[in-house]
Amino acid sequence: MSFLKSDGKALVVAMDHARTHGTIEGLENPGVVIDAAVDAGADAVMTTFGVVKHYQDRLIGRIPTILRLDGGPSLYREDWLAYTEWDLLHSVEDALLLGADAVVLMLFIGIPVELKTYRIVAKVASECMHANLPLMVEALPCPSERIPDPKAAEAMASAARLAFEHGADLVKAYYTGNPEEFRQVTDNCPIPVLIAGGPKMDTTEETFQVVHGAMQGGAAGVVFGRNIWQSGNTRGMIRALQRIIHDDGSVGDALNALA
Repeated sequence: MSFLKSDGKALVVAMDHARTHGTIEGLENPGVVIDAAVDAGADAVMTTFGVVKHYQDRLIGRIPTILRLDGGPSLYREDWLAYTEWDLLHSVEDALLLGADAVVLMLFIGIPVELKTYRIVAKVASECMHANLPLMVEALPCPSERIPDPKAAEAMASAARLAFEHGADLVKAYYTGNPEEFRQVTDNCPIPVLIAGGPKMDTTEETFQVVHGAMQGGAAGVVFGRNIWQSGNTRGMIRALQRIIHDDGSVGDALNALA
């Protein structure tokens, strides 16, 4: 994979949140976050068409860039993980034209758009194969009648496996809460699994504990946004997280790196 390091791991800075939120604290100036990610040695940035288009000179050739191709309504219309509409908004051709190093799509399990996301992933997986572009799929179980606990290990493992079966090269998933449970996710997915950060966690130590636990459970790294650029110390958080991801460091090592 173009953005996984030689150890098979990666720290990806996610910057696609404004596509659904509109305004969001920490992403007012995407260029500031991009420069911090480059300076601190992040392994990749994941972002939107608009950001890549307008900040192309600060991304392409400076840091591997993962382009989101799909989308749905904003949060002013529908809630996260409760979508009734979802679609492919940009193309693999767009990604190549912009110079992206990989693309990313969603796979929602258990809600009305599930089959639609399968179709999108299958179509884009074929196009990526021809274009030699890696495809990351964010595979998420959604609260629904058949999924009472979206973060249950079996639900998350099944979502990750479904992403693999439909053509993903990497999976982005939520951490299930402890290394043993998360091992069920990684053991059942033949491709690298990176964890999403979700909303900003209560403390920095909690963030490091989640990442350390995920790595112990077989994760290949993280795709974090708010827990990095809403931390008040974007560069420091990236460097500290790298201690856990690439150096097999402890939570204490990460806290010391942040000090």
